[in-house]
Amino acid sequence: MTDRAVLSVSQLSQQLAAVMEERFPAVWVEGEISNFKVYGSGHAYFTLKDETAQLRAVLFRNRARRIRFEPKDGLHVMAFGAVEIYAQRGEYQLVVELLEPKGLGALQLAFEQLKERLARDGLFDARRKRPLPRFPRKIGIVTSPSGAALRDMLRVIGRRFGAIHIVVAPARVQGEGAAAEVAQGIRELNALGGVDVIIVGRGGGSLEDLWAFNDEMLARTIAASKIPVISAVGHEVDFTIADFVADVRAATPSNAAELVVKEKRAVVESLADLTVRLRRGIGRALSGHRDRLERARGRRVLTDPARPLRDLDRRLDDARARLRQAALAAIARGGHRVDLAGRGLQALSPVARTLNGRRALTDLHGRLARGLRQTLDRSHYHLGAAAGRLDSLSPLAVLGRGYSLTLTPARRIVRSWREVSAGDAVRVLLHEGSLDCRVDATREHDDRPQV
Repeated sequence: MTDRAVLSVSQLSQQLAAVMEERFPAVWVEGEISNFKVYGSGHAYFTLKDETAQLRAVLFRNRARRIRFEPKDGLHVMAFGAVEIYAQRGEYQLVVELLEPKGLGALQLAFEQLKERLARDGLFDARRKRPLPRFPRKIGIVTSPSGAALRDMLRVIGRRFGAIHIVVAPARVQGEGAAAEVAQGIRELNALGGVDVIIVGRGGGSLEDLWAFNDEMLARTIAASKIPVISAVGHEVDFTIADFVADVRAATPSNAAELVVKEKRAVVESLADLTVRLRRGIGRALSGHRDRLERARGRRVLTDPARPLRDLDRRLDDARARLRQAALAAIARGGHRVDLAGRGLQALSPVARTLNGRRALTDLHGRLARGLRQTLDRSHYHLGAAAGRLDSLSPLAVLGRGYSLTLTPARRIVRSWREVSAGDAVRVLLHEGSLDCRVDATREHDDRPQV
């Protein structure tokens, strides 16, 4: 019986691992991601598959940090790494070193993914963006202090309106940590106070050069700024996430300076126009006040200032007269009360009472006679007035003024030429007497006889 070579599971796994690692030390694999999952350790495990096969893969945390885009299920990618045996499970897997999206660059895919996510959060909403101040007194600029972009902006601002306060927050605009420095510059300018507008930007470059302005943390810092932010990154054809989040996007840093600072000549012309309008307004106001002053001059209180004094004198004389009358009336009332008291005492005497009774009887007799005469006079007056009113309402009173009434044989008053005909007998009532007449002809008007 021949000796058989028997390997343990571990030995076989080690040998297979050596063969796999020697045969596939580094390989590019293309496939679709599925079952992508990131664990608490930061390591990501997923499966690469095509129409007929699948391959397990692992992306360790230190390698995952280098990937710009966000891997997810259904994404077609190309993975670079080594094939290794995972002995504990008896499985082979691809240890990924690099991961790139198929067809679309990793940076471009990361850009699109971040843009979509921030749009869902409302950071691109036009309603949250603020207008730029018309005349800023202090401008904050976050950029590299040694870059051409800063020199261009300072040159444009100096040419257009030199007397303006500029605060520069220095920051790297490219490479690792640049986004954090730009965000810190924005926060520092917000904390400084008095800054009216902030320009964030740099000169042109490749997508990799401008990548710091596609950072999510920087985008949210721009959105949270209490001061309006202008994004001026790269050239006119370059677009970054900062452009979409900022209140205003400028094509270039120089264009940002032009947007934020008006030309001095335009400001001077605007001030001149405002001066003319102000003078016209003041002129109209003065003219109105002048008219009111002229009207006030015509008031008697100004043309005759002594009149109020004369009015006061008259009021004083009236008060004196009323006081004198009141005093005399009080004295008269007092004398009257004394007289009444004396008469009351006299009335207590029998003789006086007899005399008073006789006088009262005589007075009553006189009052009765006067009352009867007054009553008769009033009755006679009312009778005459009633007779006068009746006489004024009587048709005969009209006849007394030269008019007459024409009556038909039926004693009906004739008011129209249509009520009688030629040959009819009528009676004409006069102020004194009447006439029996016969109608010869009738006319609607004096110049057109009707028969």
